[in-house]
Amino acid sequence: MFIKIKCPACQVEGSMSMVDPSYVGPYRCWSCRALFTIELKNNELVSCKPLSEEELKKLQEAKDLQNKYKQEL
Repeated sequence: MFIKIKCPACQVEGSMSMVDPSYVGPYRCWSCRALFTIELKNNELVSCKPLSEEELKKLQEAKDLQNKYKQEL
């Protein structure tokens, strides 16, 4: 399923391919490269908030740690 997302910064419409109908995480506009944290529920965009490169890096580091501990268990 493809979800359409309109960039709040440049108004260009992009899309994401989704397996699950719900998602919370980063999204980068393909046109202006702006970063956002988005929340999808039931294949609908619920929220879209600006995200800095530093915040994205912290999110990725936290996810990497979670994956590391899952593999060790």
